[in-house]
Amino acid sequence: MTNVQTKKELSKEYKNIKYILTSTMRTRLILTMYESPKNLEELRSELQKPSATILHGLKELESINLIKKVQKQYQLTSNGVILATNMVKLIENWVSLNNNTTFWNNHNLDDIPEEFLKNMHLLKDVTYIKSTTSDLSNAFNRYIKLISDSQELKMIMPIYSENHFKHISELLNKNKLRYLELMVSEEILNSIKLNNSFKKSLLNNKKVKIHCIKQNLKLFLTCSHDFMSLTLFFKDGHYDDSQILIGKSDDARKWGNSIFNYYKEIVDEKQIHRN
Repeated sequence: MTNVQTKKELSKEYKNIKYILTSTMRTRLILTMYESPKNLEELRSELQKPSATILHGLKELESINLIKKVQKQYQLTSNGVILATNMVKLIENWVSLNNNTTFWNNHNLDDIPEEFLKNMHLLKDVTYIKSTTSDLSNAFNRYIKLISDSQELKMIMPIYSENHFKHISELLNKNKLRYLELMVSEEILNSIKLNNSFKKSLLNNKKVKIHCIKQNLKLFLTCSHDFMSLTLFFKDGHYDDSQILIGKSDDARKWGNSIFNYYKEIVDEKQIHRN
């Protein structure tokens, strides 16, 4: 979580942030100049506001060192560029959350590290899929189709699901899946060991690397070269297989892989690797 010193700094800067965001004109000016420097005529044309209103906004931003005038063009200072970059990120985060409000509101987000919650804008293009009363397996079937078309997978698997392991084992046995990196809890690992079929296809398979993590993570994450998917747990602790986010953009895959690598770095030193 955010440390005490950072919280104090955030509180201290709140007034400056509020000053920008509570003015539509100041906000629009910053975002417009973030694209490229503009002269007054270009700003008037783009913002559809009179010169007096724009000049007043420019003067306010210039007084706090966010913009400067170079010859006849107005442009952001270095401080302005940094602020604008974070404003764009904030807007994209908001868009990402709004696009999938139901998914995020219904689930436990505790095991998505804070640094990745700050980068939700990377998921702005994901697809939200939900099972329905007429098709209870819609989300699961879409997931199985995705992994069936993949040659390599990285997975954080927080549940022992024979359905999932059965499909994964089939893909490995048919050589459709050529490499699997799987992260599971000790409890799930022990359950795999008790199933002779899964033990053979997963633990005693050169194509599979298993990490044993101490935490009972509450997120089911899958990454491949062309997609990432995420399912979560309800806030009451039950796993939800009826809703899934699927992302195929570079940003979404980057986000998913970063979370996998985050947990991989803190995985139990007694990780299992069968050759």
